[in-house]
Amino acid sequence: MSYNDERKPHAVFTPVPAQGHINPLLKLAKLFHLRGFHITFVHTEYNYKRLLKSRGPNALDGLPDFRFETIPDGLDDDDGDVTQHAPSLFDSIRKNFLQPFCNLLHRLNHSATAGLIPPVTCLFSDGCMPFTIQAAQQFGLPNVIFWPASACSFLSVINFPTLVQKGLTPLKDESYLTNGYLDTNVDWIPGMQNFRLKDFLDFIRTTDLNDAMLQFFIEVANGVDRNATFVFNTFEGLEGDVINALSSMFPSLYTIGPFPLLLNQSPHNHLASLGSNLWKEDTECLEWLESKEPRSVVYVNFGSFTVMSEEQLLEFAWGLANSKKPFMWIIRPDLVIGGSVILSSEFVNETRDRSLIASWCPQEQVLNHPSIGGFLTHCGWNSATESVCAGVPMLCWPFFADHPTNCRYICNEWEIGIEIDTNVKREEVKKLVNELMDGEKGKKMRQKTMELKKKAEEETKPGGCSYMNLDKVIKVLLN
Repeated sequence: MSYNDERKPHAVFTPVPAQGHINPLLKLAKLFHLRGFHITFVHTEYNYKRLLKSRGPNALDGLPDFRFETIPDGLDDDDGDVTQHAPSLFDSIRKNFLQPFCNLLHRLNHSATAGLIPPVTCLFSDGCMPFTIQAAQQFGLPNVIFWPASACSFLSVINFPTLVQKGLTPLKDESYLTNGYLDTNVDWIPGMQNFRLKDFLDFIRTTDLNDAMLQFFIEVANGVDRNATFVFNTFEGLEGDVINALSSMFPSLYTIGPFPLLLNQSPHNHLASLGSNLWKEDTECLEWLESKEPRSVVYVNFGSFTVMSEEQLLEFAWGLANSKKPFMWIIRPDLVIGGSVILSSEFVNETRDRSLIASWCPQEQVLNHPSIGGFLTHCGWNSATESVCAGVPMLCWPFFADHPTNCRYICNEWEIGIEIDTNVKREEVKKLVNELMDGEKGKKMRQKTMELKKKAEEETKPGGCSYMNLDKVIKVLLN
């Protein structure tokens, strides 16, 4: 089958229904659409409603060959506009998603029989949606596994069962969270140098073997098909050692990132309206950035899952205020645990002339704006790679999941970030913001980030490793 055949290959893309998973998989879907694939992109009903609310009633009409479908998520959420509770969501993925997903595939096949769309030829599934493996077997379809985070986080997850066997998790009791136990070195995983327990996905920091998240990822690790095709939003120049280690275990593994740079290789204006932000974007922030000096602004965004106490919010706020640097801070409605975000009039008055607070923004455009000099981040993988693509160094405050793993690499391996203590204090925030923006360490970090940006650009250009790997995945699927 060639790209030009009337019967296009038809790929069904299924992300975990959370912002940080939807974003990269939608970019991957766009890359395959640009290479001639018919795309069906699967949202949950809850997130579909949120997208319509944030992007307008026609936002998801799609194109004739790029369609959106929905399945229920099995949760009781009403018409909320918040990130769903992660343990409940992942538990529901385990128990409730397989049947609705199979029903959807039946429906698509029925439409194909009626000649309305091409028949489904392959699945592209988030690695955290293990039920798709059963569905692929049931329908006799190839299933490409997309891992939505770093290659290192994947290597970390597939070692969860061994961590349990070795008695390293669950923890004996709560004191193990603070008594230095998490500094234990883990030196038996090829490709992961100088790794400590605290650098693993934080789901191992539990005292309960039956913890929902620990069990979910043990199940993911045990269900991994070594012969499946795996795709990562990363590049050799960033995670070479880990990629080599994984490639010896998984023969069909492809790095085709960073997706934003790969997408920029093809004109894709017709796909620009197909967005993925679940909150309404504030585009006025781009106008505000125009009025600022080059590399003068600190961009602050803790992603879609991070929540903090009121006290932590205040420490960040006054640390930023006392640094005297201009800053742009994204504060979601659900950023503070159990309450709404209230910043004092004193803080507002103090920072009025040099701050902008918004509820959500087009992050890639912001990071690539010349006035951005540093990024205070939770270390989600999308944020980390987008920061590298923009050549912007980071201050890191990892919150959960893969954030500690990414933080370890950002700060220790690539040396393009500085970690802020979990128990955040305003003096430390002020000091580190100034170091990031003006200090010697900040300059070195900026230089290293620019070097990584250059490598990323080389690997995503025609002839580069990521670019060629995209072609290889297409060949695998079309043969």
